[in-house]
Amino acid sequence: LQPGAVFVFRGIALRHGFLLDTHRQFPGCGNIVTFSQFLFIAVEGFIFEANFGRKRPAIPIRYYLIMVAMFFTVSVVNNYALNLNIAMPLHMIFRSGSLIASMALGIIILKKRYSISKYTSIALVSVGIFTCTFMSAKQVASDSSLNEEDGLQAFMWWVLGIAALTFALLMSARMGIFQETLYKQFGKHSKEALFYNHALPLPGFLLLAPNIYHHAVLFSQTEPFQVPVIGVTVPIMWFYLLMNVITQYVCIRGVFILTTECTSLTVTLVVTLRKFVSLIFSILYFRNPFTAWHWLGTSFVFVGTLMYTEVWNSLGPLLARWRKRPKQQ
Repeated sequence: LQPGAVFVFRGIALRHGFLLDTHRQFPGCGNIVTFSQFLFIAVEGFIFEANFGRKRPAIPIRYYLIMVAMFFTVSVVNNYALNLNIAMPLHMIFRSGSLIASMALGIIILKKRYSISKYTSIALVSVGIFTCTFMSAKQVASDSSLNEEDGLQAFMWWVLGIAALTFALLMSARMGIFQETLYKQFGKHSKEALFYNHALPLPGFLLLAPNIYHHAVLFSQTEPFQVPVIGVTVPIMWFYLLMNVITQYVCIRGVFILTTECTSLTVTLVVTLRKFVSLIFSILYFRNPFTAWHWLGTSFVFVGTLMYTEVWNSLGPLLARWRKRPKQQ
């Protein structure tokens, strides 16, 4: 594995452990989690990348503003989707459909054409997402703990959540295409992009200030926790938030390192594996209902993704060389 991949996988288990603990106790806390992550990365980047504002960006700020508007919108919409009867596993599976959105917008905007294997992989991903989404819809609609009126209301909120995820998926794909054109024009500047993508959206969190403040008060009221080694006592939710911010930084910094050290194929593969690990972790931790149909849909999503990245073409020569070793000995 490349160094970036090592960083990504080191942060996965810890990051999602703290993130799921936070969401489990306070389901609507996505905004304070995202704000904390953005603030930490922005401060770190301002010191070490922007040199306290003395270093001029290689890519003009106006392009970063467009990118940041998309990035901020995607982050906030994905957070609110969790408040609309969208379970964490479905949230992760649905976001794995980024290949579908990227291919569709690539064909429409960049006039790209793809091979039959690419279209086949996209079909598998589409079927997998549809299967998981349909089964989740049945679970929401048939919730026996709700009366007919409340059940219908819960289902309508779920539909709104699916619409929000779809919008975020398309917006994220459009942002990827925009980044691709920028990197071709100005060159790749991953650390700079990491900084500006997290620093410029900070004023936008003023719109979410009441929600962030509300959860900050709730976090402060949680039971005290003594931090190991240093012995300082803090409310346990602030400890979870700090650990989540640090592990999130490890993950996202690893992804940006990958973009400079590896091909896009490797980046896609590592991120896909990260999503799969996160999905399994979420299912086991939350004990979400996950039927055989959900597993079938999930397998379609990830097999289709691996087909899209053409990982089989790389595995073939490796297996061939491995089989020849005993003969040579």
